[in-house]
Amino acid sequence: MRKHQSEPVVYENVEIIDAGSEGKAVARVGELVVFVPFVVPGDVADIKIVRKKKSFREGIAIKFHSYSDKRVKAFCEHFGVCGGCRWQNMNYQTQLFYKQKQVEDNFQRIGKFEMPDVSPIIASAKTQYYRNKLEYTFSNKRWLMDGDMEANPASRNMNALGFHIPQMFDRVLDINTCFLQSEPSNAIRLSIKAFAEANHYEFYDVRRWTGFLRNIVIRSSNTGDIMLILVVNADEPAKIKAVLDHVSDCFPQITSLMYVVNSKHNDMISDLPVQLLYKGRTFIMETHGKSKI
Repeated sequence: MRKHQSEPVVYENVEIIDAGSEGKAVARVGELVVFVPFVVPGDVADIKIVRKKKSFREGIAIKFHSYSDKRVKAFCEHFGVCGGCRWQNMNYQTQLFYKQKQVEDNFQRIGKFEMPDVSPIIASAKTQYYRNKLEYTFSNKRWLMDGDMEANPASRNMNALGFHIPQMFDRVLDINTCFLQSEPSNAIRLSIKAFAEANHYEFYDVRRWTGFLRNIVIRSSNTGDIMLILVVNADEPAKIKAVLDHVSDCFPQITSLMYVVNSKHNDMISDLPVQLLYKGRTFIMETHGKSKI
């Protein structure tokens, strides 16, 4: 361990020994438990402590001495910043092992239940493009990456359409490509963002509750149906129509195109009385076995 006056604590040459909940891995320094994100069991690294709790610490890896044989290269450019896919740098079979271990620990060690032998997790055939719903957030407070710091603040484009940074309600990571939902999910998102910026539409400011564009929700099904819901902050028919006409023209395969006016100070839309249909049906079809649902 090293520490200089007014500097954070750094534990050196620490081996990561386990994978815990919320995508964080586990290390031990003596009797002290340290949770570290974006590392893999078997890594050996220097850990800088960023948060102290009574019974544990939270840290980040600042230098690697050796890498685990369980590591794989993350395929998404947003890995390590985006809040999703926390174990993307761990091979899939190892992910399954630690996920099953967590379930067993929750029942046996934490819950103190007597458990029979647990059957192995059935691996998914898909490790990409397996989600059928994503919600993206418009924000005028884009999360800045290292390269952004070199730009003149006055010339930075602060608009984002993507995912919230973990534990930061007012910062959104602008997403280029997401591997969670199959196309045309990425193409729809990028097209809407480009149209909005070209037409000077205001992205939402969550602190001031201003800005026209709030969210888009994209649903897809195994029948090929696609639903898009545009969520806006104000009922401005001409602006709404312009966006939805653009989407409809560019993506004729969309089978359900709707919009919601949400002027509340939260993002929940399930309690709003009306979802206004713009094109197609108010539902999408899914198949289960030989039946449609």
